[in-house]
Amino acid sequence: MITQIYEVQTPEEASLMADCGVDHIGSIVLSGVDWKQPTVYNTIQTVAEVNARSSLILLFNDKDTVCSALSYYQPDIVHFCEDLTPFAEAGDLNVMLQPLIHLQAEIRLRFPNIGIMRSIPIAEVGSRRSPPVLELARLFEPVSDYFLTDTWISGDKVQPVCGFVGITGKTCDWQAAAELVAHSRIPVILAGGLAPANVFEGIRAVRPAGVDSCTQTNAVDDAGRPIRFKKDMEKVKEFVRQARRAEQSLYKKSTC
Repeated sequence: MITQIYEVQTPEEASLMADCGVDHIGSIVLSGVDWKQPTVYNTIQTVAEVNARSSLILLFNDKDTVCSALSYYQPDIVHFCEDLTPFAEAGDLNVMLQPLIHLQAEIRLRFPNIGIMRSIPIAEVGSRRSPPVLELARLFEPVSDYFLTDTWISGDKVQPVCGFVGITGKTCDWQAAAELVAHSRIPVILAGGLAPANVFEGIRAVRPAGVDSCTQTNAVDDAGRPIRFKKDMEKVKEFVRQARRAEQSLYKKSTC
């Protein structure tokens, strides 16, 4: 069971994540203009030193800039998380998504040692609208090494980061996530509102290859709001512990 924690932006926190038993330690580059961040570079180097795997989200998708960034950072995994739902609503998915599919194909050719993770948007619990999850997965599977389910906020609301999915703190529809797991030929990591309190149930319901947390393992301010790019180590430890407990539970069940 892969455990993945995001918004780790310093070498110090990366070392603490490894001490907590985190497998994939994720960082984010916020801008394609100011993409060269030495602290993030040093964080990725630290992840390699502590025998974990680095995952890097680039919040831009210009091919030349992406390639320059990957040449600089050399992460183990690059994670693309564009909000794909506008493409689904605009017309023929296969046509509309070709630029992103071609980008991943180009990355695979130019950086064969870097794995590719693709976020698949899944509606929040109770939503009346849902992205075409399996169709999106079918199109991206040939150029991806992992899928990650992340929560898409429906209706007229915009995503927390315009044009991308993630950091909503809301749980995605686990039934849709489980269906993706059942149909996917590549590992699926469950994300979207996962916290120490619900990751055990999420694993048992979805049976993913791994679990991811960002917002729900962040530290909080005096008003209880998550603080971006600052982790709560006790939450991270408990998240990993509950994920391991669920993994053992499933293993015992499968061997009975």
